[in-house]
Amino acid sequence: MNHFINQKQIDATSECDSDLLDPALMQGLQDQFCDANNVYCVCLSVTKGVVTKAYGSRQELDYIHEKAGMNRHVVLMKKLLYSDVEDVIEEDLDDPNMKMCGIVIRLGGQIVALWVAIGVIENEGEYIEGKPDCVKTTTLGQFYRSMEFLAYLSKQFFATKLDEMIAQEAFSKSRESQQKIEAELKRNEVMTSIVQMLESENGFSKIVEDILADVCEYLQIGNAALFRLGNNGKTADIISEWCLEARGSYIGRCQERPIEEFPFMTGKPYILSAGVPVPERFRDFCGDWGIRAAITLPVEFNDRVAMYLVFFETELERVWSMNDIRFVKEVKQIVQSILNKRIAKNSLASSYASLEAILENVGCGIHVKDEKQGMVLYSNQQFKKMLADEDIEKCLDSQDEWRMQRYLETGFFEYYSKEDERYYDICQTTINWVDGRLVKLFTLYDVTDIKTYQQKIERQANNDFLTGLYNRMRCEKDIQECIETAREHDGQGALLFVDLDDFKHVNDVLGHQYGDMLLKAISNSFQKIPELQDQCYRMGGDEFILVVRDDQYEQLEKIIEEVRAVFAKPWFLKGTEYYCTMSMGVARFPGDGEEVQDLLKKVDIAMYDAKKAGKNGVAYYDQSMELSTVKAVDLEQHMRFATSNACAEFEVYYQPVVDITLDGDPCSGAEALVRWNSSSMGMISPAEFIPMAEYLGLINPIGRFVMEEACRHCKYWNDMGHPEYHVNVNLSVVQLLRNDIVDSIREVIEMTEIDPKNLTLEVTESLAINDITRMKKILGDLKQLGVKLALDDFGTGYSSLNHIRELPIDIIKIDRCFIIDIGKDDYSEVFVKMVSELAETIGVRICVEGVEEKEQLEKLRSMKVQYIQGYYYGRPMRAADFDAAYL
Repeated sequence: MNHFINQKQIDATSECDSDLLDPALMQGLQDQFCDANNVYCVCLSVTKGVVTKAYGSRQELDYIHEKAGMNRHVVLMKKLLYSDVEDVIEEDLDDPNMKMCGIVIRLGGQIVALWVAIGVIENEGEYIEGKPDCVKTTTLGQFYRSMEFLAYLSKQFFATKLDEMIAQEAFSKSRESQQKIEAELKRNEVMTSIVQMLESENGFSKIVEDILADVCEYLQIGNAALFRLGNNGKTADIISEWCLEARGSYIGRCQERPIEEFPFMTGKPYILSAGVPVPERFRDFCGDWGIRAAITLPVEFNDRVAMYLVFFETELERVWSMNDIRFVKEVKQIVQSILNKRIAKNSLASSYASLEAILENVGCGIHVKDEKQGMVLYSNQQFKKMLADEDIEKCLDSQDEWRMQRYLETGFFEYYSKEDERYYDICQTTINWVDGRLVKLFTLYDVTDIKTYQQKIERQANNDFLTGLYNRMRCEKDIQECIETAREHDGQGALLFVDLDDFKHVNDVLGHQYGDMLLKAISNSFQKIPELQDQCYRMGGDEFILVVRDDQYEQLEKIIEEVRAVFAKPWFLKGTEYYCTMSMGVARFPGDGEEVQDLLKKVDIAMYDAKKAGKNGVAYYDQSMELSTVKAVDLEQHMRFATSNACAEFEVYYQPVVDITLDGDPCSGAEALVRWNSSSMGMISPAEFIPMAEYLGLINPIGRFVMEEACRHCKYWNDMGHPEYHVNVNLSVVQLLRNDIVDSIREVIEMTEIDPKNLTLEVTESLAINDITRMKKILGDLKQLGVKLALDDFGTGYSSLNHIRELPIDIIKIDRCFIIDIGKDDYSEVFVKMVSELAETIGVRICVEGVEEKEQLEKLRSMKVQYIQGYYYGRPMRAADFDAAYL
């Protein structure tokens, strides 16, 4: 039983079927399993068909196919695909020495894989005629055990694979975020390098050539050129160019060419992406020059276009992104500013004005400071929006060792402003200012969006989407750190495993949206416990892990009491107060274990022990618990096998119900009681297996089996001379809360042809009263079928006759605890007499359970009790024994 499969992860199985089913991996798993168990298997998938090659040699497979036949395979596959309950289905074969089983593997209701397995059964000393010597054989018991093991192994295998895939996906997203940050950092570095060229002493053409080289290498563009218009305005040539070595130069081809040959020279920018339709004049030009994609931008001087900056591809099919376009436009602004600066005769004022125009449009914060004189020379508007002048020193002083190491490696350091809750990347470098002095240049880039996205990815990988608590992945990591810390300090800590009691009933009664509300409210309450604020984890469903660190261990008992106090108060849901209890397991480290998975297993065992002890309690792990847990797991596996095999190991017993108002105390019918005689574990008490069947949801097929058998036998009694005999069938809370319960019982009535008035359905008192409104609706619908309704275990809950009056009840069954001391205890006698008289008033009959002595019977005769049930008249017995005694 895996308590830690995240529901969200399970829901993803239908989307990653092909990833889970690795043919090579499945082939290896299949062949090793078949070798070890002497069976023949093949793995199938709903989406991929045959996943593995069938195990066995050609001679073995020919023998198997001859005995089994393709038609049997087809019939078995249909049963597997359309079965909602059974995971292991057996298909009968004509040959008694051949057994064929199909196994369907589901995760979250989705079919992940199908196994078809065939075994050749050979009893000791038996000879199978016609069987080749190479064909492997097995025993019947070993074959069934191997099928059970294959189903269990496959489920664990796929759940583990799915966990790995989800973790890998979270890692990939985190890696994508890191790559995005690195790309942004690279962009900032390139732009900083280009900005620094403003102060270069090289010629204009050389500066532009260097800029084109930086841009093309960064954006992976094959060619770039700066076209200059001639003085007459009718010709153009190239004054700067950059291209990959493998691609030819265009300078010689473009000397004094008429501008009519260049359709982009219209004073407007053009973006030509590969595969996008363009006007004919551009199509002819691109074909002549071999251009597949291009960006052309006009460069202006004194409000007049003087040049064109062109980036183009001649070999690659390039589609320009918005980031590409935005970046080259910023570069054009810098080139345009350099042009204006040079044309303005390099005067200091012109240079400063040009520089300011550039720095106000570069898209980042710029801050220039003369360190020698301690004077701020310039800050652009972007910088002023980001940080005040005096804050730059604080930024530098706030760097820790990790950030300073990053600065030494990349030239950038990260700063977080608490005032405006923004993240910045800051680059510091030394340059010559326009007047020649040596200054510090700081460039600031707002990386808040990138940082926020990265944090979002980390939260998705580490936090539960519903409650906001950390998830299982983060839990295991933190537990490992706590164990290591406790080991270093020679201390100890503890894990608290909290599982809500009967949480499924909240979902069934109120709806999943209210169940989610309750989970969020409980999570918030956990986080309000001072010692547990950052140490609360949702493991999935209604399960939580709370970690007590080594420095808090002395307060362990106090923390446990604070957690229990959370559940001592009611929760207000859907206009009503609801109480929700929990069962808690406690495991301590390093005393109970030093490995994360081992500790999680042991604290789960302790929690399960608290459940078995009656719920709403706390259990500390000890080694003796593991033995009972192993037994519980064994019981669960055998129960799953028993229910998947058409409930063949279950049997219905009948305890007679006697009408003492008639002469001779004749039998009036019987209560149907289920018994389980396991082929592997022997006879198992109902008190032991029914709670587990309800917990696992297996009570539904078991209950359906009991209902059919009981109705079929009652119909037989009615036909054999006892038309008045009725049968009582108990309904579990799990069955009663199913949406199709009325349709299911109607189907059984029609199938068995029982007279509905001879079927009595028993519901427990606590269930009927806990949600009176819903029970009135459900019981009313059942009553429409013509059946009778009985309220079982009356007197053990909190009901009143006023409540009972609201329900369509025909019979009240008084619990045996009131009968044991009747005649000796005044309270018991008065209680039975009062209930009998009041029940007569409201038209309800009384049945008393647990009558074992004649003195009890005589007391009850005078109390207007009609029906008696107990060992005095008969114990629960097999159908054949009941027929012999009462038919």
